[in-house]
Amino acid sequence: MKQSYCSLIILCLIIPVFTLPTKSQTSNGYQSPKEIRMWTTTADKKDLLTPSGINITYWDEFIPVIIIDSAKLYQRMDGFGFTLTGGSASLINKMENSAKDLLLKELFSKSDSGISVSYLRISMGASDLSHDLFSYDDLDEESEDLNLAHFSLSHDTTDLIPVLKKIIKLNPDLKIMASPWSPPLWMKSNKNSVGGYLLPEYYEVYAAYFVKYIDEMKKNGIPIEAVTIQNEPQHGGNNPSMLMSATQQADFIKNHLGPGFEHAGIKTSIVIWDHNCDQYQYPLSILNDPQANKYVDGSAFHLYAGDISALSLVHDAFPDKNIYFTEQWTDGNGTFGTDLKWHTRHVVIGSSRHWSKVILEWNLANDATYNPHTEGGCSSCQGALTIENNVYTRNVSYYIIGHISRFVPAGSVRISSSLIESVPNVAFLTPTGQKVLLMMNEAKVPKRVNVRQGKRTFVTEMKPESVNTFVW
Repeated sequence: MKQSYCSLIILCLIIPVFTLPTKSQTSNGYQSPKEIRMWTTTADKKDLLTPSGINITYWDEFIPVIIIDSAKLYQRMDGFGFTLTGGSASLINKMENSAKDLLLKELFSKSDSGISVSYLRISMGASDLSHDLFSYDDLDEESEDLNLAHFSLSHDTTDLIPVLKKIIKLNPDLKIMASPWSPPLWMKSNKNSVGGYLLPEYYEVYAAYFVKYIDEMKKNGIPIEAVTIQNEPQHGGNNPSMLMSATQQADFIKNHLGPGFEHAGIKTSIVIWDHNCDQYQYPLSILNDPQANKYVDGSAFHLYAGDISALSLVHDAFPDKNIYFTEQWTDGNGTFGTDLKWHTRHVVIGSSRHWSKVILEWNLANDATYNPHTEGGCSSCQGALTIENNVYTRNVSYYIIGHISRFVPAGSVRISSSLIESVPNVAFLTPTGQKVLLMMNEAKVPKRVNVRQGKRTFVTEMKPESVNTFVW
C-alpha cells in the first residue's frame, strides 16, 4: 500500500501504555512492572510496528520463562540503521521540501514519531546503487595524480551531502561509517571498475585519499566515525568492486593508512573485513599481526554466507576489538514475512547476541523498479523505502530496523536474557534505565511466555509469526 508523507495512519506514532492490575504482589512473591509498552509486527502485515493489546497476567508456572539479568552487561551499542547510498540520497533529495523534511524527521529525529535511526553507512565514491560510476579523483587510465590535486567531492555535493546535512541537523549524534567499493581506476591493476586489486605503488597515495576524504567531509559538517578498508574484498564481480587479500589489507593498514591517520591526527576508527561470516579467518589474520592490530578498531560482517556465530569467534579471540554488522539486503522478489523473520532472528537478534555494536540493513531507498543502480549492480535490492516522487512505501527493512532503533538509543547496553524454544530474543538497558526486550514468536500459533527481571515479572501472549518489542 502506498503511503504519502502526510499520511495520518502511521500507527507506530501511538505510544501504548499497558498498566497492570493494582495488585503488586504475585503468589510467587514476584512483582509486576507498573507499566509495559509493546509494539508488534506480524508476518501477515496485519500489525506493522503497531501497539498490541496484551493480556498481562501474573506468573504462570506452566509456561516457559525468559529471565532478564540487567546486572550482566555486554557490549555498548553505537546504533542501528541503513546504508544511505547515492541512489537513496538522490531519490530523497528530489522530493518536495515539505515531503522530504517529514520523511527525514520520521527516520532520524529522536522522538516517538518515527524510528530514530542512529547510524548510517555511506559509500566513498560510487557503490553499485549509484546512478553512475565515479571516484573522487577520476583520470584517464594513462594518468596518475600522486598529490591528489584533482581530488573533489563534487559528485556527492548534489544529493548525498545536502541530505546528510539535513539528517545531522535532526540528529547531531548520528554516527556515519564510510566504505569504498573501488579506488580511482588509475590505482588498480586492471584499470577497471570491476575487480582488480590496488597496486602496491599506490598504497601511500590511497591512504592519503582516505585522509583527504575525511578532512573534506568534515569541512562540509559531516564527521566520519569509522571507515572500512574495502566493501566485500573477496567479491570482485560487482560494479564497482575490488579484490583485496588479508595480507594486502594488513600491509595497507600497518604501513600506510594507520600511520597516515596518526600523522594527520585523525581519530576515525579503522574497521577491517566488511564481508561474510564464512571467512572470519580473514579478520583474525589481520588482528594476529601486532603492527596492523594496533590501528584496528574492529571487524565488520555481512551474512550472505556463513553463520552469525562467527562474530563471537572473532570477539572471543580479540575481546578488546569491536564487532560491526554492516550490511544485509532484502530481495524485491522475496516475501515480507520470510524476510521479517529471518532478518530479525539472524541480523538483529543474532548479531547483537554475538557482540555487534552496530546493526545495519542495506539500502535505505530506491524506486519501484529497484533503481538507481550501476550497470551490473544489484537489480533487485529492495530499499527500506520505495520512493516515487513525494510518495513512499515502507518495506520490510523499515520494520526490521524500526523494532530496535526506535527503542534502543546509542549508548544502550545489551544485557543477559535467557533463550527458550522458538522465541529468539535480546534485551538492552537504555541510558535512562529502561529495559527493552525484542522477542520473536517463530511459531504459527500464539505463544505465551513469562518474562522475569529480578523480582519483576509479567506474562504475555505473542501473536503467531510476530516480532515484538517490550519496554518497561
